[in-house]
Amino acid sequence: MPDPTSYSIPVADLRIGLYIHLDLGWMDHPFPLSSFKITSEQQIATLRGLGLASVRYAPDKSDPPPTVEVPTQQHPEPPAQEATVPLAEADPLKAQRAALLSAQRLAENQCERQYQASARAVKAVFEQHHAMPQQAGLACSHLISDMVHRLHGHEESALRLLGEGHGDRATGHALNVTVLSLLLGQALQLDAASLGILGQAAMVHDIGKSELPERVRFRDESFTPTHFKLYQEHVSHSVLKARQMGLPPAALLAISQHHEMADGTGFPLGLKVDKMSPVARILALINRYDGLCNPPNPLKALTPHEALSLIFSSMKERFDKVTLNAFIRLMGVYPPGSVVQLTDERYALVMSVNASRPLKPRILVHDSAVASEDAIFLDLQTANALGIQRSLRPDQLPRHALNYLCPRQRICYYFERAVTDCTSTEMPA
Repeated sequence: MPDPTSYSIPVADLRIGLYIHLDLGWMDHPFPLSSFKITSEQQIATLRGLGLASVRYAPDKSDPPPTVEVPTQQHPEPPAQEATVPLAEADPLKAQRAALLSAQRLAENQCERQYQASARAVKAVFEQHHAMPQQAGLACSHLISDMVHRLHGHEESALRLLGEGHGDRATGHALNVTVLSLLLGQALQLDAASLGILGQAAMVHDIGKSELPERVRFRDESFTPTHFKLYQEHVSHSVLKARQMGLPPAALLAISQHHEMADGTGFPLGLKVDKMSPVARILALINRYDGLCNPPNPLKALTPHEALSLIFSSMKERFDKVTLNAFIRLMGVYPPGSVVQLTDERYALVMSVNASRPLKPRILVHDSAVASEDAIFLDLQTANALGIQRSLRPDQLPRHALNYLCPRQRICYYFERAVTDCTSTEMPA
């Protein structure tokens, strides 16, 4: 329960010296503790970037507000000397830029930390399911419940591109499919119970591949009919393992259908869309999208923009129309990880997309005057005169832009609270 001795204060009025309480989960903010005294302007910028309207503070633990000394006229004013001018007064633009960069780095670190914690949990599930299936099932349910809770706690969610994936391909694929499925399920207005079913199915949909020979664990164009038949068996293996883990029947059904296609060309039963569960329709689409972006052979990887374009132009009959349209609205024309050229001819990498405003992503723009690690993402919501003119493959970038933007060989996604105050704008170097 909230401390009765605490009071609420708007985040716009925060100052150094206030002792505050954050009523958030430990994974929803980047600070070591949820109650602490503010000691820097960078902390204030980070707090404002969390999207909160107000926070609680404890007056008895806070420093008193600074007093303003009124100069007296008893003594003549001393001659002008060199004065130490606070940074904010000396150069407010530099101070603003420093605060934005600090908030951006902290938000990125928080998202990375949440991803790594989730990846460790997924890996543990995969490692435990043989010897301790029930414990693995409980761990799966717990992680999905936590993710659904945090998604519901965000007024608006954003999909963020992270650094190169951590851990093995199976873990990365499972987590990518889970994250994207939950965001799409939320966009389709699934309730919390259905999102839980979707998340559990997404996490372990391929867990049965561990039972296959190494040669046929990942689909390949060189497969013979015998190879393909063996590969298809991973679906039944996954259902069996999920049942042993204690997952609910609706999750088992979605796993059994995650390779079915709306036009009946999928497997193992060749079901059409009317026979697929709503959860399976989401899972089938997201599984295919991530497979195009992160295939076993990185040389065959498509950019996120290419993958989405290919699905829409050549594969739309294979997926439920409502689900596909919602996915395109969710991801935007240029999903995170897309390399683009702007209308002013500069090159950029799409870093995150607000699920509510997908046509105006946040991007890392190539700027030789600023080191890439010090660049502030440009929010196209605030750049009315600027847009994206086309998508590029990384090998189409000039060498200097390629080295600066460092497009990911492996696309890795996680979700975060969307930036809603539009403070991330293009700043002077």
